[in-house]
Amino acid sequence: MRVGIFINKSVGALALSLVAVLTYAAPAIVAPVAVGPAAVGPVAVGPAAVDPAAVGPVAVGPVAVAWQSHQPVGTPVPTLFSKEITEAPVPALPTAEIAEAPSSPTLSAACLAEASTPTSPQVTSPKRFSVKTKAQRYIETAARGEALKSSVFGVLAVTEGGDTLACWNSDQRMVPASTMKLITTGMAIHLLGPDFKYITRIGYSGVIKDGTLDGDLYIVGGGDPTIASKDSISISRTDLFRQWKSFLDKAGIKRVSGNVIGDGRYFDGPMEHDTWSYQDIGTAYGAGLNGLSFYENAQDFRVSAGPSVGSPVNVSVIFPATPWMKYEYSCKTAPAGTGDQLYLFNSDFAPRAEVRGSFAIDRKPKVEEFSNRFGSYTCAHYFCDYLRSSGIAISGTPADIIRGRIRTDLSSSEYSRYASKVDDLNMLGQTYSPSLARIARETNLKSDNFYAETLFRTLGRRLHHSASYDSSYVAMNEVMKSLGICADDIRIVDGSGLARHNYISPSFFVRFLSAMMDSPSFADYIQTIAQPGSRHYESRLRESPASVKSRVHLKSGSMNGVRCFSGYIEPSAGSKSDTIVFSIMTNNSLAPASRLDPIIDRIITLLATDN
Repeated sequence: MRVGIFINKSVGALALSLVAVLTYAAPAIVAPVAVGPAAVGPVAVGPAAVDPAAVGPVAVGPVAVAWQSHQPVGTPVPTLFSKEITEAPVPALPTAEIAEAPSSPTLSAACLAEASTPTSPQVTSPKRFSVKTKAQRYIETAARGEALKSSVFGVLAVTEGGDTLACWNSDQRMVPASTMKLITTGMAIHLLGPDFKYITRIGYSGVIKDGTLDGDLYIVGGGDPTIASKDSISISRTDLFRQWKSFLDKAGIKRVSGNVIGDGRYFDGPMEHDTWSYQDIGTAYGAGLNGLSFYENAQDFRVSAGPSVGSPVNVSVIFPATPWMKYEYSCKTAPAGTGDQLYLFNSDFAPRAEVRGSFAIDRKPKVEEFSNRFGSYTCAHYFCDYLRSSGIAISGTPADIIRGRIRTDLSSSEYSRYASKVDDLNMLGQTYSPSLARIARETNLKSDNFYAETLFRTLGRRLHHSASYDSSYVAMNEVMKSLGICADDIRIVDGSGLARHNYISPSFFVRFLSAMMDSPSFADYIQTIAQPGSRHYESRLRESPASVKSRVHLKSGSMNGVRCFSGYIEPSAGSKSDTIVFSIMTNNSLAPASRLDPIIDRIITLLATDN
């Protein structure tokens, strides 16, 4: 008998077969980010990289159940875990006017109503085990140990066939940190499909006559997080600009009388979630997003200690150059052993920023990654320079759009005329992001917050035509229901896990990961989750044999007091039903990762060797 954590197959199929029946519309929520001084201590969060997204049509069909209960034991399962991600060919760039992308798939009300009722009982905890597994006995001992003393500690591990292997506080809701990305990437790849691409378009207002564009040139963002990204999956900035310029060449444009406008309106609402720490917002891993980003809305600074304690820290901009910005450096050189405590404080309302904090005198020079709140403007600035260097005369200036108006002077509170509506623009051509499969893989392997937030807010944009966090939260619940999962017992507020207001239990992680195994995109999804011993998790399961490491797929999540791991363990033999789905979470721990990780590694190893 199966433990009730898996979706009813027929319900899941019906649910997804009804996708795209209704289009939900919610008003765009556009509000300024409330920026104030931060008295919040730093949150230790790993670096995050995010790349652009191109929006292409995606047909979401019914759930394809790859394995049914009647499959004989011993049937091999390599196709579930061994599919390689290959880049789909990029469509040829059109030479004619570009049509609007097809409307987004939607979830019908009937589908949502039916899927919202669980078809099987939920996994609950704690349970009594007639015969305890080695993993369960170890967990009960570890929970009473010094490392987990006074911590919140929860574990659930079950087989896809329904056997519970380990259970401890599995219904306890906790902060997931970056394991949240497992849910975000899963929902995105399930709804949109692995071949989905974000679209960036080049258009114009006005008329073209005798080689002159009498109007403005628009870079219309479609959410692509990879534009000018340093990630290997994105094309170089020069190659991308060359493609954009080719659209002007085909139209015979030699001169632009107006401005080059970076249009980021595709993502509305605040750039960051309002619960994020203000110190996090100033870092690259906390960079906010808009519909047209550039270099993942990050900025690199060269940093080195001053000649003596108390002297100013040496700070200078590397890339992207932002000549419109005014920086203040109030940071000081600190005594040896105090580390790097530099933080940037900025705002999207004025081109001013301040680097505060300290940098230890014994620290080596380094590149510090901070956030850039003017990604759309920066993209327009660099493309404008590229066009001028390529022989196209630009009479105007770079610009972006704020509150519907064109902004050429970032330091002025007075904005220019209203920007043209996207539907009123004449489109010259479009370019595409890497596939969603590749973006999701980068998201999980590198724990890229920027990419994760892009995927999360894409859910809202595609289902509700609004990418605000409120719309994305509603869309998330709808996607969960399409997977047959009730999310009433958790709270999700962002896509990356940077917010400390996400509350998820080990049992929910197991329910979600199990449901993903019945998604038609599971073979692509599993490839986004790293394995121990890879360059992303070199230190994980270091003492475990290769026969164990090769069967484990896991994602970590860490911030101050938080250490979490969730994922899959492939069976060494047998059928899909022997696959282990697990989640191990710790919160409020004062022990360092060096003491917690061996405990977690031991639990995973015992689960794998018992199976």
